[in-house]
Amino acid sequence: MDNQTFNTNVKSLGPAKYLSPLEHTIFIDDCMRILYSVAINDCEKYIDGREKPVTFEQAGPRKEIFFNPHETRCAIVTCGGLCPGLNNVICSIVRLLYYGYGVKDCIGFRYGYKGLAANDDSGYINLTPDVVSEIHTDGGTILSSSRGPQDIGGMVDNLVRLNVDILFVLGGDGTMRGALDIVKEVEKKGLKISVIGIPKTIDNDIKFISKSFGFETAFSSASEAIHSAHTESRGAQFGIGLVKLMGRHSGFIAANASLAQKDVNFCLIPEIDFDLTGEKGLLNQLRKRLIARDHAVIVVAEGAGQRFLDQDNKTDESGNKKLGDIGVFLKQQFTEYFDDIDLPVTVKYIDPSYIIRAVPAIPAERVFCGLLANNAVHAAMAGKTGTIIGIRNNMFIHVPIGTAIMERKHVNPEGNLWQCVLASTGQGCLVNDG
Repeated sequence: MDNQTFNTNVKSLGPAKYLSPLEHTIFIDDCMRILYSVAINDCEKYIDGREKPVTFEQAGPRKEIFFNPHETRCAIVTCGGLCPGLNNVICSIVRLLYYGYGVKDCIGFRYGYKGLAANDDSGYINLTPDVVSEIHTDGGTILSSSRGPQDIGGMVDNLVRLNVDILFVLGGDGTMRGALDIVKEVEKKGLKISVIGIPKTIDNDIKFISKSFGFETAFSSASEAIHSAHTESRGAQFGIGLVKLMGRHSGFIAANASLAQKDVNFCLIPEIDFDLTGEKGLLNQLRKRLIARDHAVIVVAEGAGQRFLDQDNKTDESGNKKLGDIGVFLKQQFTEYFDDIDLPVTVKYIDPSYIIRAVPAIPAERVFCGLLANNAVHAAMAGKTGTIIGIRNNMFIHVPIGTAIMERKHVNPEGNLWQCVLASTGQGCLVNDG
């Protein structure tokens, strides 16, 4: 991969005019960049000049900033589904703005882009350190959220009406596409408004970053559901515990939860196909497991096995294809199959999706959310725009929004993560020969 295939250059609103008010801080220069790959084979290509290294701009505080803190108004919006850590990010943004940079004016748009599009003052609330002082221990978002697009021109007009200089956008793939459209509209109108994204996706499917916030809490919480399914499966002869987890296109939650809670015998994810019938098919392999061990636990990501389900290309409010319920489908298939072969199974189906999305972030992720938020504030105050904040090779980086959403990150079927899952579950290939 070379940096001619995608853009890594971050846009700026203009030259910095003011000295940063931050004290006792190590400042980062714009020339400081982080390698996309640190593999020695790639580095050798860079050193001898065979290839130009793929790098991203390092995130962090700049010595000189674009905005005058005493004249700056910031805004925060949270969009899409809930995710652990949203309140932690909001809290950290407000506190660094207020205590670090001296920005006393920050608002939060209610109900996602819907609130941003509202042309009256009902769409936002004022955010101060006092308002956010206790939200870091709560799940969800103090600002609430919504799905679906809004009029881009109307949202930008509203930013102008409210004298907003910086907009922090917390959301997933669809939200970031909306943020990119806002950036383009801002540029079209010649405005000096910074738009900074903090990607929120439990599925951990942002291509150029190592992880997104909420992911570790999600699979940690999911492992508890798997433990319950295992307990239920052992509570009856030929017991089956079936757990459906989030993961529309990428199976990172299912894979990591299966590794964290080593009770899983079959892990099904969108990236790996499986058959239901036949010698190697899931049903026959499950039958063998039950006869040998009396119980089994299956974890399935919501996007797995969609070829068995017909949704007629329906989409939700955000334009995402509606998925069939693979969990309900598999439960029915298990029941019918074992009835036909006269094996008296007991199927316990658990879908903890909304519980997982709403739980508070675990302590490690609270720290991570704070670091993401702080780097977002640093980027915005320096006049960066049209970028998300992420982590790569244990360093925080700026990734242009257009680059971040160009493709999803997936579990590599030949990679170490999936090979570890196979070693843990012992499931083998679930696709028939030929």
